[in-house]
Amino acid sequence: MNSVCSVILAGGEGTRMKSSKPKVMAQVLFKPMINWVISAAQGGGVEDICVVTGYRHEILEEHLDGKCATVFQSQRLGTGHAVMQAKDFIKEHIDGDVLILNGDAPLMDSETISNALQFHKESGNCATVISAKVANPFGYGRIQRSDDGLLQKIVEQKEATEEQKKIDEVNSGAFWFSAKALLSALDTLAENHTDASKEYYLTDAIEIILSKGGKAAAFTAKTADVVLGANDRAQLYELNEIARKQILVKHMKNGVSIPCIDGVIISPDAEIGADTQILPGTIIKGNCTIGKECEIGPNSLIENSVVHDGVELNSTQVYSSEVKAGAHIGPFVRIRPDCVVGENVRVGNFVELKNARIGEKTSVSHLSYIGDAEFGKNINVGCGCATVNFNGRDKNKTIVGDNAFIGCSTYLVAPVEVGENAFTAAGSVITEDVPKDALAIARSRQVVKEDWVNKVKPYRWQKKEETK
Repeated sequence: MNSVCSVILAGGEGTRMKSSKPKVMAQVLFKPMINWVISAAQGGGVEDICVVTGYRHEILEEHLDGKCATVFQSQRLGTGHAVMQAKDFIKEHIDGDVLILNGDAPLMDSETISNALQFHKESGNCATVISAKVANPFGYGRIQRSDDGLLQKIVEQKEATEEQKKIDEVNSGAFWFSAKALLSALDTLAENHTDASKEYYLTDAIEIILSKGGKAAAFTAKTADVVLGANDRAQLYELNEIARKQILVKHMKNGVSIPCIDGVIISPDAEIGADTQILPGTIIKGNCTIGKECEIGPNSLIENSVVHDGVELNSTQVYSSEVKAGAHIGPFVRIRPDCVVGENVRVGNFVELKNARIGEKTSVSHLSYIGDAEFGKNINVGCGCATVNFNGRDKNKTIVGDNAFIGCSTYLVAPVEVGENAFTAAGSVITEDVPKDALAIARSRQVVKEDWVNKVKPYRWQKKEETK
């Protein structure tokens, strides 16, 4: 069993969010706040995590999908009461330390967590509160220290004197506790609690530990961002802006060029290689890996995909797919899930790919749909082509061999296969396999009716002569 564990408090409703989901499911850079907090804990070396759920707990439990332990807080009676729901989980780590985090504080970071743990252990603390110095401490619990800098107590806003309200060091809501000391303090907190309607405050556990002769201290984080949360959509926007700029600056320091940050949103889980340029209007969501020397954008979206070195994506959307080195894609291209676009492939204007494999140096230049297909190398796909993959009941596959030439406006009615070096004539509807090195022509012969226009006068402005 690991010596450290974490309890994340995530039972809040977040009424002002005006959402049907738990508050911690609100997203920052397309990632639920609870995921940010879990990632921070894991990055700080904490793997055993228990999430305390509450409002619409079934939504959060489904989202977590067994990746963390969960306990349900049926009544929301404060932070101390929430931690009490996880007592059995904490007992499993009785000889270690437990990290308490708020599930709606997404900017708490792994470095702060690990540094606070190191301070907690080296100082021999029973409890360590993670604090931060903020410009406007209103609403936060104040860290009151003695003249020699030792933690005396945490004073809540409504209980603070005018002098205490001037303190700019505040409680982040994150704590490291000795598991034994925390469980003992929770028992005392429950015993002293006589008003059933009154909330249990976790900060009172600090006073209990101090009163019993235990050692408690405050660890000051490097940034005030660790205390930030969101109670409504406006504050959520502010969190997004802070996180967005932090992520962009991180990538720029790693050698990524972002000449203008307008409309650029990058997931915290994205990796981008040096000398890649990200242009305005680009959105990178989820777990993405983008290689070196790429040009992404303008106005492109990549989600849960891998893009290799030297790729150009112009006004292109890529979902759950892989784009290999040197591919040039766009503008106005949509790559739907489960596609692999090969090296040095060219995909041009108004093309859609879906569940397709496109071999190296193949060109799908414009106005085409390639779905449920496997195209080989060095194929030229003319304008306006489509794989006819759906018969109303089943999706069927199209296979095109290396060096084939697919003429403009060819429809490949799946299941069908076009062999290596084969050609299809423009305007063909291919319903049967085409052998290698063959030419397939599947269209009716042209019929020309001479002087037809003068005889029929089919246009409105060519009125027939009136009958006398």
